[in-house]
Amino acid sequence: MNETADPHGAQLRARAVIDLAAVRANVRTLRERAPRAALMAVVKADGYGHGAAECARAAVQAGATWLGAATPQEALALRAPESGVPDDVRVMCWLWTPGGPWREAVEADIDVSVSGFWALDEVVAAARAADKPARVQLKADTGLGRGGCQPGDWPELVAGALRAEAEGLLKVTGLWSHFACADEPGHPSIAAQLLTFREMVAYAESQGVEPEVRHIANSPATLTLPDSHFDLVRPGIAMYGVSPSPEIGTPMELGLRPAMTLTASLALVKNVPGGHGVSYGHHYVTAGATTLGLVPLGYADGIPRHASGGGPVLVEGKWRTVAGRVAMDQFVVDLGGDEPGPGAEAVLFGPGDRGEPTAEDWAQASGTIAYEIVTRIGSRVPRVYVNGEQSG
Repeated sequence: MNETADPHGAQLRARAVIDLAAVRANVRTLRERAPRAALMAVVKADGYGHGAAECARAAVQAGATWLGAATPQEALALRAPESGVPDDVRVMCWLWTPGGPWREAVEADIDVSVSGFWALDEVVAAARAADKPARVQLKADTGLGRGGCQPGDWPELVAGALRAEAEGLLKVTGLWSHFACADEPGHPSIAAQLLTFREMVAYAESQGVEPEVRHIANSPATLTLPDSHFDLVRPGIAMYGVSPSPEIGTPMELGLRPAMTLTASLALVKNVPGGHGVSYGHHYVTAGATTLGLVPLGYADGIPRHASGGGPVLVEGKWRTVAGRVAMDQFVVDLGGDEPGPGAEAVLFGPGDRGEPTAEDWAQASGTIAYEIVTRIGSRVPRVYVNGEQSG
C-alpha cells in the first residue's frame, strides 16, 4: 500500500507504516539469541501500538509458537477467527482481575496466569462450568514486587493447584516470573531473581508439577542473559525493533530493525515575522522572519506533550524540532525560511535509514522510554502495513 494514501487513494493526515518484514526479521534474530528455547511473541497493547493480529501473524511466520497478551480480552481476540492466528499457536494472558472471563478463556484453550488464591478459585470454578480442564501457569514473584506469588505463599498455591489438577480441573502448564531490572546490565537483582526463580521452580517440581514451559526472560534478558532462557523467552518491545534500553545497545547493534515509521503531511506552511509567538503560552517566539510548518498530530494521537520544544521531526532532509507546545491535534515546527509545499512529508520517527529521528530520540526528548513512544500512538493514526506477504 502507498505510504501516503489510504486504500481509496485519499491523502492521509498521518500514518504509522508498519514493516512486517522487519517484525519477522526481528523474531528470527531473537530466536537465534535463544536457540534452545521456544519464543512467545508478546503482542499486548495492540502489539505495542503496531497492530496485535498483524504482528502476531508475522511473528508466527518467523517461528514464534506462543503469543502473549496482558488482558483476557486481548487473548480472546487472538483466538477469534478473524485474527488469522493459527489454532495450534499457544496464547497466554496474565493480567486478571476478579470476575474476569475465566470460562471464555478456558473454553478458548488460553493459558491463564495465576498469582494468588482468589484467581485459583475462580479458574477452578470456570473449569467446572466449562467441563474442561484449564491451562494454568503459576506466576512467582521473584523480586519485581508486582504480580506473582510471594515465596512464602508459594507452597500453598502449588498445593492448591495440584489438588485441582488431581481432580482433572486444570493442568499446570507453566511456571514463570518477570525481571525488574534486566534492562540494566549487571544489576544485582538479576542474579537474585534468577536464583529465587530456580528455587521456586525446583520446589514446585519436587511436589509433582510437570510444567510444559518455565520462563522469565523478557526482551533484554532474551538479548543478554542466556542463563535466563529456560524453555521459553518472551520478547515484547524487541520484536518491534526497539531497543529495551540504550545501555544494552541500539537496534542496529542488537541486530534489530524498527518496524514503525510515523509520518504526517504538513497541513500549512506560512511566513511569519520575527517576534511572533507560537502555540499555547508563547513558549516559543520566532527569533526573526521565518517559515512555520503545521504538523497535524498532537497529544490526542499520542505525541507526548512533554516533547514540547524538543521533539525532533525530519522535513525535506533537515531535522526540525517542535516549536512551542504540542497541542491536542497539532504542533508547529520552525522551518527556518524553507518553504515546502502543503502536504510535504514530516517524519517524526522511523528506523533512521533516511536520517530521520527514531523512537529513542523522541523518548529522550520526552523524558521517557521508547516503549511508551510507539505504544501510545493512538487509533486516529491509521496503520499502513507493508511487506505482509510471505509464502511458506
